[in-house]
Amino acid sequence: MKTKILVFVLLVVIIALGVLVGLKFIGDNKGETSANVAEQNGVLSVVLEEKKPEPKSKYDGDQRTLAVMIDNVGDAIPQTSLNEAMLVYEIYVEGGLTRFMAVYKNADIDTIGPVRSARPVFIDYALENDSIFVHFGGSDRALKDVEKLKMQNVSGLVTPANVFWRTNKKKKPHNALISTANIWEYAEKRNYRTTTEERNVLNYSVKPITLEDGEGAIEVEIPYSHSKVKFVYNEETGLYERYVGGKVYKDWLTDEVITAKNIIITVANNYTTNEENGYGRQEVENIGILDGYYITNGKAIKITCEKPSRAEKTVYKDENGNEIKVNDGNTWIQVVPPSLKYNIVGPAVEEPEEVEEN
Repeated sequence: MKTKILVFVLLVVIIALGVLVGLKFIGDNKGETSANVAEQNGVLSVVLEEKKPEPKSKYDGDQRTLAVMIDNVGDAIPQTSLNEAMLVYEIYVEGGLTRFMAVYKNADIDTIGPVRSARPVFIDYALENDSIFVHFGGSDRALKDVEKLKMQNVSGLVTPANVFWRTNKKKKPHNALISTANIWEYAEKRNYRTTTEERNVLNYSVKPITLEDGEGAIEVEIPYSHSKVKFVYNEETGLYERYVGGKVYKDWLTDEVITAKNIIITVANNYTTNEENGYGRQEVENIGILDGYYITNGKAIKITCEKPSRAEKTVYKDENGNEIKVNDGNTWIQVVPPSLKYNIVGPAVEEPEEVEEN
C-alpha cells in the first residue's frame, strides 16, 4: 500500500514538473503565460500567471518614417506639429538661417508645416532614417541628388494640387502645408514602400535614462546667427522647453510650448558652396566621427556622432565607445559649426552662508 502511495506521489510530481516545463516553453515562445509550482497541505499544484508583455517604445514597429522639410524664416514662424515629430534636425542652410527637417513615425497628423525646399545635408539624414522625403522644391544640387539617388519623395513642385495646400494665414512662399494622410495616399499611388526593415536611428529606452555621471544641463544655449535658441529644463514635466530670441516657442495652431525630451548636439564644419546662384548656401561635413553632447533629464554627457556615409545611420556613442540609449520621447538634433559657441548651463550653486564670529 505504501509503495502504491509513493508511486502515486512520484507520478504527481513528474506530471506537475512536466506541465511546468511545457508552460514555460510556451510562455517563452509566445509571451503569454508562465507557471509556478506551489505546495499546499502536501499537494503540488501549478499556478498559472499571466506574463506581462515587455513595454515598447512609441516609435517601435515597421512603419516607414516621413521626413518633412520645414520652413524656419519670416512669415513661416511659428510652425505646427513639431512636437509630434520623432526627430527634428536643425541645420544652417544659407545667410545665417537654419531650416528644420521633422521626422515622423507612427503619427497621424492633420497639418504639418509650413513645408519648404530641400538641401543636400537633409537628404543624408532622410536616407539614414529610410524616410519618404517630403519637400517643396530644393536647391539645384538637392534636386539633382533626389533624382540621382532615386529617392521616394513628395515634392510640391510636381505633385497634384490636392496633396499640398496653402493657407491664407501666412504669406507665400511660407504657407504650404501637408498632412500625413495626404503623404500616405500619394505614396500608395506611386507604389512607394510604406514599411521598413531597418531599425530606428536612435536606440530608445522605455526605462528612464538619467545620466547619473553627466554634468548639469538645466539650460542649453545655441546662438545660431539668425535665431538665438535656448532650451530650458522643466523639472515637473521632464522636458526641455524651447525659446527663440528670449521668447518661449509655441505651436502655430495649438499654442502648445515646443518641447524636447532629448537634445543631441553634433559639431560639424560647414562651408559656402560654389553652387550657381547659391545665395551663400552651406554644405556640412557630417560624414566621419564628430564630437557632440547628449542631453536629457537635466544632465549632459559628451558623445561622438559617427556617420560612415551619406545613407548609413549615425551611431551616437558615449566616451566608452558604447552606443547610447535615449529616453523614449522626441529628440531635437542641433547640428552646429565649431565656431558657434553653444553653452550647457548647470544648476545654480548655492553659496555657503557666512558664519559671524563671536
